[in-house]
Amino acid sequence: MKIKNNPSKIKLSDSSYKLNKISKNIRNRRSVYANQFIKGELPDQLLEEILTNATWAPTHKMTEPWRFIVFRGKYLKKYGEYMAHYYKDFYTELSPEDQKDKLSYLENYPLNAACMIGVVLVKNTKIDLPEWEEIAAVSSAVQNIALTCHAHKMGSYWSTKGVAIDYVAKFGLSENEKSLGLLYLGYYPEALKPSKKKRTPLSKKVVYLD
Repeated sequence: MKIKNNPSKIKLSDSSYKLNKISKNIRNRRSVYANQFIKGELPDQLLEEILTNATWAPTHKMTEPWRFIVFRGKYLKKYGEYMAHYYKDFYTELSPEDQKDKLSYLENYPLNAACMIGVVLVKNTKIDLPEWEEIAAVSSAVQNIALTCHAHKMGSYWSTKGVAIDYVAKFGLSENEKSLGLLYLGYYPEALKPSKKKRTPLSKKVVYLD
């Protein structure tokens, strides 16, 4: 069967505006760190949209292997305190004054976030799937969160450090669940221009077999 249209030669139709908007959102998304955030309230309706979009990620056998824990209010401060305690013995090479400054920085680090989202992998006990497939599904859910945030002019950052993984694990995970860290969500100043990034040309990443 001969394919009449070569995708590389098809002219963009009237729907190109939507496609370009989607492509722009994907390509312009950047990680924005919590110390770059400015305080701003995240409406419940928007948070629900963000989380709902997460649940529409691809999932093999429809296992939906994700669960999310939303941290707001006092829990931002609690996590800052947890980080400072977690790292208190990591900076022994610093002077007492510098060590104090570093721990103070960690305590305050999450405070401007609109919220944090604990990312939890839920392994299906009835359907035997490779763990990597389930992690891939959760990662796709996280990407949906990041893209939705970017579309609403919000920043996000997925922290997978040991401190983030350990903190989420404290909140009632069952035997078939695993912490995959924390997502920071927040607003950033208009003046903040995310750094421009480049990608390796497709010619070095893609092979076409016709």
